[in-house]
Amino acid sequence: MTDSNFKHILPVDDNGYYGHFGGSYVPEILHANVERLKETFYRYADDEEFNEEFRQLLHDYVGRPSPLYHARRLSEHHGAKIYLKREDLNHTGAHKINNAIGSVLLARRMGKKNIIAETGAGQHGVATATVCALAGLDCIVFMGATDVARQQPNVERMRMLGATVIPVQSGNKTLKDATNEAIRHWCCHPDSFYVIGSTVGPHPYPEMVARFQSVISEEIKQQLMEKEGRENPDYIVACVGGGSNAAGAFYHFIDRPEVKLVVAEAAGLGIDSGMTAATIKRGREGIIHGARTLVMQPPDGQIVEPYSISAGLDYPGIGPLHAFLAESGRSEVLAVTDSEALKAAIRLTRTEGIIPALESAHALGALDQLDLKPDDIVVVNLSGRGDKDMATYIQHI
Repeated sequence: MTDSNFKHILPVDDNGYYGHFGGSYVPEILHANVERLKETFYRYADDEEFNEEFRQLLHDYVGRPSPLYHARRLSEHHGAKIYLKREDLNHTGAHKINNAIGSVLLARRMGKKNIIAETGAGQHGVATATVCALAGLDCIVFMGATDVARQQPNVERMRMLGATVIPVQSGNKTLKDATNEAIRHWCCHPDSFYVIGSTVGPHPYPEMVARFQSVISEEIKQQLMEKEGRENPDYIVACVGGGSNAAGAFYHFIDRPEVKLVVAEAAGLGIDSGMTAATIKRGREGIIHGARTLVMQPPDGQIVEPYSISAGLDYPGIGPLHAFLAESGRSEVLAVTDSEALKAAIRLTRTEGIIPALESAHALGALDQLDLKPDDIVVVNLSGRGDKDMATYIQHI
């Protein structure tokens, strides 16, 4: 297991700004709670005892390090050397468990007994419910009613783990609405600990989640050195909804300009169709869920309801780190449609025997848009497995 002590290499200042994106815009009732979380996070981020417990759980409970798999047949198709970072093989089936463990360890040190979370595809909800069961803490998960219907296996997993799942009926009944309801509940119960599942929300959440997920890029560097004799790939490709799996995959490469960071966001039916979740392509600067970032909104500032076939990518905002990376030119943003993601999912399934989550299928779909060369080394972060999406796959394929 690699050293999981956190290195502060994110382009973020003391107030949580990545350039002019980020910050903390919260109701007064939550201000003290957020400040206490920030103090606790910075206190324990490099604490030896905290990191030892975090590292041990990642190794013994999650099953890390996750493999870096050379997908030979997929490589032949794309004409480059493609590696898959197998986050789908983690306990609970996705990268979300990394952040859930780190966050609950902090909650326990803060004396918190009640945990709340939001979820879209259900993987963050399952991960949080799992760690709460492990720690003996109460867990409430807010999930849009639309997502409850299309992600039923994850709903039942959360309930079996002892979590209370609250279907949210407002708005589009998806991730944005679940987040809205979780924040409302938090305002009414400020002593709760809110485990945010992505690099969104008020400071310190974007930084905190990225640093808990940074184990992904930490392992990639070590694994590539073992397999290729070099730490840095030519490309890192990851899907983005709010941005946690991409932040983890990019983390230790942000200051390596020779590594191209490729973001795959959900184009839905097309970025100009009105049925899209391509926030970076279509968004404008605004404030959502406690942070200044890019938001899908018309001139009057109302939120545009996003759409994606993927329950984990239909979010109308983006983490401030990713807004900064895109605006500064450090990352390349590619919009992948529903049909392109479905095609990529079938390709991986038929060439490698791996069924990806629909979120991860968008990252795989981005490979078709890259001008790859035979000696390029590409790492795709396979952020989750496709069990939860089988009903959608069956419906559309």
